[in-house]
Amino acid sequence: MSGIGALSKSTGCHIETIRYYEKIGLLPPALRSTGRHRIYTEKHRSRLVFIRQNRELGFPLDDIRELIALAANADRPCADALSVVKKHLAEVESKVAKLQQIRIELLSMASTCESTCLGRR
Repeated sequence: MSGIGALSKSTGCHIETIRYYEKIGLLPPALRSTGRHRIYTEKHRSRLVFIRQNRELGFPLDDIRELIALAANADRPCADALSVVKKHLAEVESKVAKLQQIRIELLSMASTCESTCLGRR
């Protein structure tokens, strides 16, 4: 068991973010010491690592909430989790396509600038 500072340090998650995740229900409520300080268990740390990993993959909090619920309920089919992941993958692929188009436009602009400005400084 550890306090919020130790949890923050071990996961790289800001203290305010930990409190927020707890407030919105992504992280189970912490135990409280006699002095009313939050006490976190390994279960909290594991959940927080899961949340952070999925945030780094770009999942919105609602999708992470759904993945947590799916993992907690063995009766729900894996197809439900696959659906959440595939939806996010489609969104990422769309963003990649848009970024590739932006890259092409920027390369064209750079080429135009180089050829137009050649010799002028």
